[in-house]
Amino acid sequence: MTLTFHWFLPTNGDSRDIVGGGHGVPTGAAGGARPASVAYLGQIARSAEQLGFVGALTPTGAWCEDAWLSTAMLTEVTERLKFLVAFRPGLLAPTLAAQMASTFQRLSRGRLLLNVVTGGESPEQRAYGDFLDKDARYARADEFLHVVRALWRGETVDHDGTHVRVEQARLHRPPDPVPPVYFGGSSAAALPVAVRHSDVYLTWGEPPALVADKLERVRALATRAGRELRFGIRLHVIVRDTAEQAWAQAQRLLDGVSEADIRAVQEGLRRSESEGQRRMLELNGGSRDGLEVAPNLWAGVGLVRGGAGTALVGSHAEVADRIAEYHALGIDEFILSGYPHLEEAYWFGEGVLPILRERGLWWHPDGRPGTGHHVDVPFAGVPAPQPAAAR
Repeated sequence: MTLTFHWFLPTNGDSRDIVGGGHGVPTGAAGGARPASVAYLGQIARSAEQLGFVGALTPTGAWCEDAWLSTAMLTEVTERLKFLVAFRPGLLAPTLAAQMASTFQRLSRGRLLLNVVTGGESPEQRAYGDFLDKDARYARADEFLHVVRALWRGETVDHDGTHVRVEQARLHRPPDPVPPVYFGGSSAAALPVAVRHSDVYLTWGEPPALVADKLERVRALATRAGRELRFGIRLHVIVRDTAEQAWAQAQRLLDGVSEADIRAVQEGLRRSESEGQRRMLELNGGSRDGLEVAPNLWAGVGLVRGGAGTALVGSHAEVADRIAEYHALGIDEFILSGYPHLEEAYWFGEGVLPILRERGLWWHPDGRPGTGHHVDVPFAGVPAPQPAAAR
C-alpha cells in the first residue's frame, strides 16, 4: 500500500513561530500571526492539493474556528482535497451529525473525512454544556457512533441508551460514499471505542518503539472484535536541504518562546485529562534540554502547544527514512503540519515526497508523477540565434 499524506489547516491562525492552542491552551504566538481567513486557509489548501496531499485536518475546540463551517467554505476554492473535520460527539445529536456528514459528502462530491474527538478537558466541555466525565464521554461516543453508523447504512434506528436516545431516526439520503472515521485515544476507555467504530486509528508522534507497542495493543483488540483497521500518525515536520538547516530552524522556533510561556503552558497542560497529552508531556519534560527523543524526532513543539507536540526534523532524505520506519510498523497515513503551514507544505512536498515516490512508497493522488520531476525547458540546449551582423 502506498502512503497517504494529509496536511493541517491552522484555523487558530498561523505564524513563523510556534502557535499555541489546544487542550486548554489559549491561542497565542511568539511572533506576528496570520489570521485564519478564507483567503489564507485557501492558499494552504490549494497548495496542499497541488503538492499531493490527500486531505487536510481541521481542529476543533474553543481555541479555533469551527471546523464544519471553515471546511465547507474551502470546498469552493479547491477541487480534490478532502477535509478531515474534527468534531465532538457530545456537542451534536447523532442524527444531526449523520445528516451533516451526508450533506457535506453530496455537496463536496465525496470529500469528507471525520475525526472523532471526545474532548480531553472537562472545563472546556462544560463551557459547551457537556458535564460528563472523561470515561462517560467515551461511553457516549460509543453509543453515538453506533447510531451514526446505522443511519449511514440506511437503517431506521431506535436506540435507548445511557447517553443517547433516538426514536425512528432515519436519513432521507445516506452519504455515498460513507465518510471514513478517524479516531485517536490512548486510554483504556478510548481503545475499545476506537476499535469498534474507526476506520483509521490515530496516534500522536511518539518514538517508534512506543508507537509499535500501541499499535500492537490496538491490533489485538481489533482482531478479537473481528475488525481490521488502518493506522495513521500526527506529526509536525521541519525539513530542509540539509540536516544542519533543519535543526537551525527548530532552534529558531525554540528561541522564539520564553521561559514564562513554557511554564504557563506546561502548567495548563498538566491539568489535562488526556492520556495522549500526558504522553506528550513526558517526552518534552517541560525542559529545553534533551528534546530529540528519537532520531530526528523533536519534542520542542509540545513545550508551548497542546495536542500533537513532536516534529520530524532533518534533511529531506532523513525525514523520508523516518517515515519509512513508521510505515514499517504499520502506519499508512501521515497527518503533518509545520510553521508556517504554507511554506512548510512546500518544503515537505517538494523535498520529501519525491524521495518517497522514487522508493515506490508514494504516488500523487491525481495520478501524476508528483512534485520534483524533471521539467523540459523549451529550447534548452539550443544555441541562441545570432544577430545578422555576427553571422
